[in-house]
Amino acid sequence: MKKTHLDDIDLIEDQWQQLDLDTDYAALQVVARILRLNKTLDEALSSLHAKVNLKHGEFDVLAALKRSGEAALTPSQLYQSMLLSSGAMTSRLDRLEKKQLIERQHCTEDRRSIKVSLTNTGQQLIDEVYPEHFHLIEKLLNPLSNAEKMQLQTLLKNLMMNLDTTMVDNT
Repeated sequence: MKKTHLDDIDLIEDQWQQLDLDTDYAALQVVARILRLNKTLDEALSSLHAKVNLKHGEFDVLAALKRSGEAALTPSQLYQSMLLSSGAMTSRLDRLEKKQLIERQHCTEDRRSIKVSLTNTGQQLIDEVYPEHFHLIEKLLNPLSNAEKMQLQTLLKNLMMNLDTTMVDNT
């Protein structure tokens, strides 16, 4: 098979193939490209979020509160929807509260329960940044046609679902 447009991942695969290993080189290519894309996308989005003094994870919390449609969410609802540990969520909430972008209040029905909501400043910030966030995502994926994006999202979803099942079965 003749490769035209070689990139560094093709070169890495060629180096591994010269060792004559018994492995699935297509799988190597897929994982390497997913990892490379993750890094590239994370850097681009983090750069955008840094312009408004947010870390990527802080944006995720504000976005989760924005899209929930609820006036407030519990920290548990937030970390479960974002697949985080409770400790990681607490750290994010502490930083966002310090920036006065969220507030935590004890629930009137159960004082042990805490609700997290956006402050007016937090609401204004997420309303300002999320359109730019989506525009950047669209720009980054602009080289793909709509059909290619649909195909890719289907393939990635299938892979994620199978990996999630595999990971559960191995525990």
